[in-house]
Amino acid sequence: MQRLIGPLVAAFVLAILSFVPAQAQLKQAGQSQIVTFNPNTTPAERRALAEKSGATVLRELPFVDGLEVEFRGMAPMQAVRLKAEPTVESVEPNEYHKWIQAGPALQAPLPSVGAALRSEAPVPALGAGIQVAAEGSAGKAPWGIQRVHAPQVWSRATGAGVKVAVIDTGIDKTHPDLAANYAGGYNAVEPGAEPMDDHGHGTHVAGTIAGSGNEGKGALGVAPRARLYAVKVLNKEGGGTNAVIVDGIAWAVQNGMKVINMSLGGPSSTVLKKAIQKAYAAGVTIVAASGNDPEAPVSAPASYPESIAVSASTSKDGIADFSTTGPEVDFIAPGHEIVSTWPGGKYAKLSGTSMASPHVAGLAALAVSLGASTPDKVRALLTKGAAPLEGLDKNQQGSGFIEADRW
Repeated sequence: MQRLIGPLVAAFVLAILSFVPAQAQLKQAGQSQIVTFNPNTTPAERRALAEKSGATVLRELPFVDGLEVEFRGMAPMQAVRLKAEPTVESVEPNEYHKWIQAGPALQAPLPSVGAALRSEAPVPALGAGIQVAAEGSAGKAPWGIQRVHAPQVWSRATGAGVKVAVIDTGIDKTHPDLAANYAGGYNAVEPGAEPMDDHGHGTHVAGTIAGSGNEGKGALGVAPRARLYAVKVLNKEGGGTNAVIVDGIAWAVQNGMKVINMSLGGPSSTVLKKAIQKAYAAGVTIVAASGNDPEAPVSAPASYPESIAVSASTSKDGIADFSTTGPEVDFIAPGHEIVSTWPGGKYAKLSGTSMASPHVAGLAALAVSLGASTPDKVRALLTKGAAPLEGLDKNQQGSGFIEADRW
């Protein structure tokens, strides 16, 4: 924060801001709000009530009994009037945030997994991208895949047929390591368009979850035969609104996903929390990144009890220095210098809790393969496979580091 404004000027500025705060907030949020209603109201009743208050309906959000609306004219007064209606549960800004915090690729994307893995730092007791095989799949396993002991259980479970939604920037479905497992998706940013990745983040996450290995020429994910669904909720800058994210969660639930990975995080909101609660109640396991600021609290949606919150470890089993920690953290997983798929058939190395979360999402897919039929049963199996890392406290690692061969 700049410190060039004197006390009197600062007081004047604060007075001005307090006079018209809602209008300024609305402008920053794209001038839209999210309104949620009593579940007993019908979609027609919700729309009629919003329009009666002077709002224009931009998007229906039936999954959370809500609407995205835009107020015209005296927006703050209209919002207050609508919120006072007995069937309205909440009115809040449809805030736009940068939801992903992973830094840029730690090197230029490389054309082959071999070249990318050769740049990995040596990992104690692990090979440099060892060649491994699963039932119907073969390829190289980056250090994180090896460290969670995924290859040791592939004779029993590979995630085959388990639907996993990557709620992110999209997926490059043409990547050789992802094409075989890619099963479709939804673009909530631009409904009707392909959920292609115009950023890179979602493609990287997808490879860690379910890279197929491309018949021995590429990289394997934790669950190399899981079905990948791209749910694009973030734009090419990694930003998005609550309404779009909720729309993406709704699509995932309505289309039968068993696992959702959310390598994104931001401030909590009423509507996001409601969407996560409803997804959990529908039988979906939600895995989310804790955040990449060690001084900040665990971000939403990882902070919600229905989510599985994941912090990031290094290849030496320490806590990554960027990882957000707190009492909400459930597990710790590899998140430092992770090699995975990148748009254009390439591979990149990234660090972040965004990279840790998909390791656990992949393990969740394996758990479903092994018969864990509910989110609580998935969590129980993950906990059975977890053990604390030496020198780390509970806020840093929750139940600890999961090794799949403990199941």
